[in-house]
Amino acid sequence: MIRVSTLASGSSGNAILVRSGATALLVDAGLSAKALSTLLESLDAPPASLAGILLTHEHGDHIRGLKILASKHSIPVFATALTARELRNSIPTADWRLFSSGSTFDLGDFSIAAFSVPHDAADPVGFVLTHGNASFAVATDLGHPTRQVVNSLRGVNALLVESNHDEALLQNDTKRPWGVKQRIMSRHGHLSNQSAAALIAEIASPSLSHVLLAHLSEDCNSPALAVSTISGHLASAGCHHTQVLCPGSPEHPLPCTISL
Repeated sequence: MIRVSTLASGSSGNAILVRSGATALLVDAGLSAKALSTLLESLDAPPASLAGILLTHEHGDHIRGLKILASKHSIPVFATALTARELRNSIPTADWRLFSSGSTFDLGDFSIAAFSVPHDAADPVGFVLTHGNASFAVATDLGHPTRQVVNSLRGVNALLVESNHDEALLQNDTKRPWGVKQRIMSRHGHLSNQSAAALIAEIASPSLSHVLLAHLSEDCNSPALAVSTISGHLASAGCHHTQVLCPGSPEHPLPCTISL
């Protein structure tokens, strides 16, 4: 069995606790070390028990608490060489464990496959974590679903995927300069609800039990809009059994936990 607990999701921070058997690990550490420690303790997974921290990329909302959390509790940090290079100067004492995009490696009870995603970072990746017959994938901060992304996600039991913005709301937003909107909508920016829905519908299968929607914009999206868009595409694909959750919404407050 795999248990997934979304601790934080969005531009203010991203972190996911994944557990199976005797192994607990963190995907990204985008909250303060104090906040992460408090959340982990509340879930009976104290920081010192973590087998590692997996990094998707080096942006601040994914690594905010990394330096203190990793050094204080001697937690190994797993990253690609280019991601580690971006962070070595600011986090020189980390116990870096390097992997290559496209590779598979073991960490405790998990087998972990890393795959490239298109985003404006040094070497951003997503992950598929497998234990026994259960699998969970993380695909956040990607501008568009490449063939590699689609193929990597096929057959998973649960998926945490970015559903950042509604295209019309973003276009009409008066707070963001046009250059920022262009970055968000670019092929190395962030997935819209429609793009996320199309990706999920393409990889949907009888084995897909849960979809967790991540990184929603507070101004240019809403949980209800994102969930309805994704659910509609899943229904059209004949996947009425798949649960679509939005961690951090009133219906699914953080930390939000599912079991596979």
